[in-house]
Amino acid sequence: MSGIVAIVGRPNVGKSTLFNRMIQRREAIVDSVSGVTRDRHYGKSDWNGKEFSLIDTGGYVVGSEDVFEKEIDRQVELAIAEADAIFFMVDAETGITGMDEDVARLLRKVEKPVFLVVNKVDNAKRREDAVEFYNLGLGEIYPISSINGSGTGELLDALALVLPDAALPEDDLPRFAVVGRPNAGKSSFINALLGEERYIVTDVAGTTRDSIDTTYNRFGFDFKLVDTAGIRRKAKVKEDLEFYSVMRSVRTIEHSDVCLLLLDATRGFDGQVQNIFWLAQRNNKGIVILVNKWDLVEKDTDSVKEFTRHIKEVISPFTDVPIVFISVKNKQRVLKALETAVEVYHNRARRVPTSKLNDIMLPIIERRPPPSLKGKYVKIKFCTQLPTNYPQFAFFCNLPQYVKDPYKRFLENQIREHFDFTGVPISIFMRKK
Repeated sequence: MSGIVAIVGRPNVGKSTLFNRMIQRREAIVDSVSGVTRDRHYGKSDWNGKEFSLIDTGGYVVGSEDVFEKEIDRQVELAIAEADAIFFMVDAETGITGMDEDVARLLRKVEKPVFLVVNKVDNAKRREDAVEFYNLGLGEIYPISSINGSGTGELLDALALVLPDAALPEDDLPRFAVVGRPNAGKSSFINALLGEERYIVTDVAGTTRDSIDTTYNRFGFDFKLVDTAGIRRKAKVKEDLEFYSVMRSVRTIEHSDVCLLLLDATRGFDGQVQNIFWLAQRNNKGIVILVNKWDLVEKDTDSVKEFTRHIKEVISPFTDVPIVFISVKNKQRVLKALETAVEVYHNRARRVPTSKLNDIMLPIIERRPPPSLKGKYVKIKFCTQLPTNYPQFAFFCNLPQYVKDPYKRFLENQIREHFDFTGVPISIFMRKK
């Protein structure tokens, strides 16, 4: 398990700069997946062996000044409810403002670790000015400069002390998470599978208050079904906030093996659904896309084809994802959806023997070697699947730095063509021979 850290504060104090600095430390090394930067407000980082997810609330506030205050209050409340630790960011240049005091008032009541991060402290004068933030009554201050990174080490040292240690789930049953935006039919889908009204279903978005893991057996296969409810929701938090559904999904997705992404066919594959898709992809989870309420869509012979084409266009280049059209209400293809999820789970655990991988891939590489760069030729000599819990492949060659993304995508597509990894993100690494 990794902790969730939310960065809150009024606009323009430098939240996004800190966020970018933190996730690059890690993304530069780990995330060689193309298209990862689509969702700029959520990332993973680590420090002293503790992993954590970072959420930048700044990206979610839109609107005029007076709207800001309401939105920021809502976000802070949500961050308080969902995060394991909170970075409250203020600006040494402007000093304490009324909005800072509002946020501090909310944070003073909190049982969770709150770090008061004073940004833009880049000289001795500012360091003296920073002392005034002790008046906010939140204890220790952490003076930093998110632009040049000074002070961030001390902040992260303090954070690492309070984050939970990676805990293993009590049992190793596969976990299938049902995710999607509010009111897409997630609870009804689980009810249809369980054949009982286990979850209360109403037309009000966000009626699921608790995440209930249900152990379930189908097709002779035991697994856990997880609803995206996450943690009890604070009644005050407005459900339609995009930030809310991302934050809520983060935890569920991180703790699952396969995500069943449920969307409402009448609303289409919109921005919020795409965010959740990229979240699952970035976390290297198996993914099945379920288009619910298909019975409500006016159809002709090409409807399924058109809808599928549109989704694949949006999720490109990772298009090898099963899409199942269902109607929970009419119990259409509900079991098919589950069967597909079980297949994806097995795909994610698939191991390709090294000899077989080389027998297939090396002749393909010989026929289409990486393009030469600056007159240098890349020779790939050997490849192997890494011993990780999702598919990662290492290709050993003389000049790994010259192999660019398009060629890595070519290698990925060839692997997909010969081995079934449908629904599972694949990572390709180039290593020095």
